[in-house]
Amino acid sequence: MTREGALLITVAVALVLLALGVWAWARRTRRDSAIAAPFAEVPAGATTVAAFATLYVATTRHGDPLERLAVKGLGFRSRADVSVTDAGVAIDITGQPRMFLATARIAEVDQATVAIDRVVERDGLVRLTWRTDDATLVDSFFRPQDASARSLADAVSGILPTQTGTEA
Repeated sequence: MTREGALLITVAVALVLLALGVWAWARRTRRDSAIAAPFAEVPAGATTVAAFATLYVATTRHGDPLERLAVKGLGFRSRADVSVTDAGVAIDITGQPRMFLATARIAEVDQATVAIDRVVERDGLVRLTWRTDDATLVDSFFRPQDASARSLADAVSGILPTQTGTEA
């Protein structure tokens, strides 16, 4: 086989793989189109309890950390600022509108080690479980940059009506 023939085969295989990736992501986007992120501003008068610089890792089906959801605004890993207020949690993902999870939406918060394409030290991620508009439970994972995962989990746990998902 000539060098040109090998190059053509390599390019053809790369294009097929790229096309399959685009096709798979389009199917996933259609599958998850009913799930919407709650984009909103923090309610007036809410007091900020704590703020954290984080890496937003993924949003997955509840209890299935390897099944990424293709939700608009939450489909890709990015830097994010998480602000814990007495009314809920505001999430500012780079390049996306602000997402606000009122305390009534938050089901639990705890720590995790694995989420889709991220494996960290034991309990190095924060898993925030919340309800979508149709009451579906989903998990969003965050990796704090300047604080421990425990401090972020404790801050969120402290605003919930009952202490769920974490131990004191």
